[in-house]
Amino acid sequence: MSKAFDMEVFLAGVLTGSHATRLRHLRQARIIQAAIAKRWQRESPWAWQRKHLEWFLKHHLEQRRENTRYYYLLTIRLIVRRLEVLWIFDL
Repeated sequence: MSKAFDMEVFLAGVLTGSHATRLRHLRQARIIQAAIAKRWQRESPWAWQRKHLEWFLKHHLEQRRENTRYYYLLTIRLIVRRLEVLWIFDL
């Protein structure tokens, strides 16, 4: 039996800002994680590829407002910073 991936521990080193901002990033990161796990069966961000995050931004959020997509983009940038890769995303 495997333990569920802990997104809070994963992002702990890169989360900054107010308490509310940190909670928003964690909530959004868990939503991103759940969507990617459902679509590609990849639970851990360490197994993600750029295409997974691009899919989330372009297809999973296509019906959302621009400001919502922007806040998810900020969370994705934190995930990318934590992964220490050079992936650039635009809306």
